[in-house]
Amino acid sequence: MNILIVDGNEKIASDKYVEIGMDTQYEVYSKILTKLSNKTINITVIHPAIYENFIPLGMNLDDFDGIVWTGSVLNIYDDTPPITRQIELAKDLLNRKNKIFGSCWGLQVLVTAAGGKIRKNPKGLEAIIAKNIELNEEGKKHPMYKGKANNFDSFCWHYDETESLPKDTKILASNKKSKVQAIHFAKEKSIVWAVQYHPEFDPLWISGLMNQRKKILLNSKIFTNKNQYYSYKNFFSNIEKYSYQKKDLNISDQLINEKMHSLELYNWLNSFKD
Repeated sequence: MNILIVDGNEKIASDKYVEIGMDTQYEVYSKILTKLSNKTINITVIHPAIYENFIPLGMNLDDFDGIVWTGSVLNIYDDTPPITRQIELAKDLLNRKNKIFGSCWGLQVLVTAAGGKIRKNPKGLEAIIAKNIELNEEGKKHPMYKGKANNFDSFCWHYDETESLPKDTKILASNKKSKVQAIHFAKEKSIVWAVQYHPEFDPLWISGLMNQRKKILLNSKIFTNKNQYYSYKNFFSNIEKYSYQKKDLNISDQLINEKMHSLELYNWLNSFKD
């Protein structure tokens, strides 16, 4: 099975992860997809936010069974070339026969390419844990959420949200911070599953992100004080060592158990059997 990963980040953002020993977002995706797949998968990564000519010589966009779109630190309304290249690529892919999964920025690019609109969330930054994501009736019966709890937490980081949706889009999940936490839509020959959170992220990677963005988290009051920040960061850095803190921090298995927090991706991969 051939999977195309579209890296949403510019080089400077990816380099910042590497500098502190973290995987890039496309490496995170590559590893979890490989781990979850019941089939042998061949992964190709492209970088439209970095290169103008981002499609390698000899590669055909019709060669792939599925497309995955990563997160990004970009904001889609800034309308810079790294952003417009991704929107145009998404329009192209939506006109082909594809199964597409997008998380966070990936959702925002796909929504924009299909005619929707993204805005800065008036409720502010949602970071580290998207709490109490609730499946609606559409979500409960959607194959992306097979085996998933009706209410769950997930890792996240986003300033923006969906203001208007493409035609005939179904909202699958919401929480108090964002009405659109998960969607399904079909466009031309493609089927899109997309989430505003990050089922691909794991606790250890999140602890690295917290280390990288400590000032933002404290200034934005995501954590009430430094002690709370360090309690969560330390816990995510080694969930076995700090397991005694799990109850006090109100951490659910849905958040930290790999099988549970990545179930959307597992179900997406299994949809290729159909």
